[in-house]
Parts: sequence; structure tokens; C-alpha cells
Amino acid sequence: MTFDELGLAPEILKAVGESGYTSPTPIQAQAIPHVLAGRDVLGIAQTGTGKTASFTLPMIDKLSRGRARARMPRSLILEPTRELAAQVAENFETYGKYNKLSMALLIGGVSFGDQDKKLDRGVDVLIATPGRLLDHCARGKVLLTGVQIFVIDEADRMLDMGFIPDIEEICKKLPFTRQTLFFSATMPPEIQRLTETFLHNPERIEVARASSANSTIRQVLVKTAKDKKRDKLEQIIETENVKNAIIFCNRKRDVASLERALRKSGFSAGAIHGDLDQSVRTKTLEGFRKGDIRLLVASDVAARGLDIPDVSHVFNYDVPTHAEDYVHRIGRTGRAGKSGTAYTLMTRDEAKYLAAIEKMLGSPIPQDEQAPEPEETSDASAPGAEAEVAAEEGEQKEERRSRSRRGGRNRTKPASAEAAEASPAEQEEAPKQPEPRKQQPRAEAKADKKSDEKPHRRQHGRDHDDAPVIGLGDHVPAFILRAVKLPKKTAKEVEEEEIEEVTEDA
Repeated sequence: MTFDELGLAPEILKAVGESGYTSPTPIQAQAIPHVLAGRDVLGIAQTGTGKTASFTLPMIDKLSRGRARARMPRSLILEPTRELAAQVAENFETYGKYNKLSMALLIGGVSFGDQDKKLDRGVDVLIATPGRLLDHCARGKVLLTGVQIFVIDEADRMLDMGFIPDIEEICKKLPFTRQTLFFSATMPPEIQRLTETFLHNPERIEVARASSANSTIRQVLVKTAKDKKRDKLEQIIETENVKNAIIFCNRKRDVASLERALRKSGFSAGAIHGDLDQSVRTKTLEGFRKGDIRLLVASDVAARGLDIPDVSHVFNYDVPTHAEDYVHRIGRTGRAGKSGTAYTLMTRDEAKYLAAIEKMLGSPIPQDEQAPEPEETSDASAPGAEAEVAAEEGEQKEERRSRSRRGGRNRTKPASAEAAEASPAEQEEAPKQPEPRKQQPRAEAKADKKSDEKPHRRQHGRDHDDAPVIGLGDHVPAFILRAVKLPKKTAKEVEEEEIEEVTEDA
């Protein structure tokens, strides 16, 4: 099948041909006719299969007929990250260069003023991240009542990033009669609930099993110790034919530290994560695309939807905590039918995450042909060490039980008992301890204290005037000695009091 058979306009086919594409991918071939027919579409396909073009091409065709009004976009595309939103905008510019369509990109890290100017002129295509779009809605700069086509892209990533409440709020602002296109690589239960809420009798298109990896990607598992993980990574990069690679870490601080370490080792490396400014992230991605940067260390912000051609390797420096993220990470290589390699470096602490990934894939990840390194460098990994550790833990448990039976704590022997157990030589060498101070019985101490006390306020059951006053001492605060000024009475009040006195006497 070719693009000519899908029913697209000649201008779009010309732009697609100039981009070098002749045959559509399976999801494009199935989705484009339904989108052109105006039906809701639920597209499930693994990353790298061309989902973006499956909705951008028919949208350009449908929006080419009509005109946009100020602050009322005709279509809305929601993306989870700034990079993915910018990539979709590039697709519209590439495939829609022969159609006069206006477009606005609403993402964070860019001033509101420039975005407001585009919205005021009217846009046919509005591409936005949920947070920035709601900010514009709250400021009254955009109205969603004119949206005809609504696209939710990378829905499962939206779920991971906590955008589902924002999406529900945005859908309340959209008209009921609209066309909704829903695309996701995985279909967890929460996403299934959204599809039942937002879509009306959708056409379900599933070109691959949900949560499956691309068959063109060679997957390799490398078991290593935590303190040897960085050395193992550098060793693989030096021995393998790594043209360029994306290295994924779970935490942003690990991204920065690993990028610095790779630079010190002489590698051409760059970093990208959510805390960097948008200008820095764009510059780094552009350098990686051009080949100026060989190794791109990234957090999961770069795992979804980024179309970077000819990535030879992907390294999971940290095993992803969510199994679905594994599919998206390794999907950065082996795109458009090309082959790629994905390495996963795993320590003993990450075994539970690997088990979830292999359960999702339905098969184990092949291990490296080389002998795996020991997980721990301490003596605990030696033969028989586990039995010794277990025996030691059993002794500690028994000791805790005996303590609890004796009253909850380990009582120490008195000094006299310890001295008795010591040998005579040790007793001579030991320095003499001062004798402990004798303590009076409580009853006697209490009686002595009562006898020393002075009589106070009461004696023999009545007040004693000669007892000293305890509290103020010799110093009396000035506010007590200050004269109290009574308010002056008016002549009328004095006259009324005299009348009352005469009445009482009478």
C-alpha cells in the first residue's frame, strides 16, 4: 500500500513524498482512513511505529477547509512533554508546508506574551502541554468551545506524570460534538477508563500487542554490582560499535553526575532532564541529532515519542521502576525498521523491577554472554556466608526474646559482681573507684525536707499573720503602687446619686 491509496489531498502527498516516505506504517494505513471519515480512534501501538503521522496527516487534510477565529483554536493536541509537543509541531510544519494552516505551541519555559499574540490572531492547530494550557484558560486567553478535533497523545505517559486530572478538566471545556483521537503504547486500567469516558464508539486499532517491544531491537541484560555499574557502562561503550546512544537514569541528579563522569572519561556527552531550561534542552537535543553529542544521558522525559533517527544503542543505566517505561526507553532505537541494541544494567536491588518487566514482555531478557560479575564485593558473597548470616540473625532474635522475658532490656551486672569475677591480678591493676554516695531512704529524706521548711500562711488550722509572703519579695512592681484614676462624674450623675441617697433615707 502507498500513501496515494489513503485518500489524502495532493498537497499533503507532495509534502510526504519530499520527506522520503512512500509506504505508510501499519497504524498509519489503518488509522488515516477512519480519521478522514470523522470517527473516534483508539490507537494502540508500540513506540516508533509512526503514530504521530497517523493523526497529523488527516488533520491537515480536514483543517485545510475552514478558517480560525481569535482565541478559538479549531483543533487541540495534548502532549506530556515539551520535547514531544515541539516534535509534533515540526511534523505539522513539514507535512503542512503547502497548506496555509496557523499553529501555536503552548509549552512551559516560554513567555506568555508570544503565545498570547498567536492565540489572538487565531490558530487552526493548538499543540500544548496540559499545565500551560490550563494557565492560558485561567487567564481567559483561549476558548476551547470551537475545537473540532481533539487528540490525546502518549496517554499512558500522561498517567505516569499525573496529568489525568488536568485532562479531565480540559475535556469539560470542550464541546460534546467533537472527534477524539486517543493514542497510547500501553493500556493500563486507568487509561481504559478514560477511553470509555471520552470516546464515542471508537475504532480500535492495535497493530502490536500492548506493552511489547519492537522485534528489531536486540535486548541484553547485564548483571553487575552497584559500585561497578559505571565502569561496566564505559567498558561496553568502548567494546561495542556504539555510533550514538541514549543512557537512561531514574533520577535527575544521577543524570547530571553520570554526564559529568562520562565527560571526565573523555566521552562526548550531554544531559537532558526536567529541571533544565527549555533552551538548554532544545540545544542539547539538536546537538545529539547532528552528531555533535555522542552520548545523551536522560531521564524519562526523553523516553516517550522523541523521534531521533539512527540511534544505535540504548542503555538502561537504571532499571525503570515502571515496566511500561522499559518499552518506551528501548523504543528510541530500532525505529522505522532499522536494527538497534538495548542494554539493561541491573544490580541485586533492582531484581524486582526486572521481574515486572519480564512478566509484561512474556519472556526473559537474554543475559550477556560474558560471565556476570558478583553482585556484592564483600565477604557475604563467599560460599557459606549466607548460612553464617542466617545463623547470626537467629542468635540475635533469640537474644531479643530473652531480653523481653527479663523485662524488656538487658540488665547489666553490678560493679561488685564484676569485681568478684575478675582475677586477683586484674583487681590489683584496676584503679580504685570512689565509693558510691549513700542515699537516704525516701521517707527519711521527705521528713527532713518537711522539718526544714518554714511555716507558710497556715498554722494549727488558721491564718498566721507573721508568716512571710513568698512570691514578690522586697521588690513590688510599680503597676501595683500606681494610683488608679477614676473617671470624673458629670453633674447630672452626681445629682442622680444624691436623689437616690435621699430616697433610700426616706
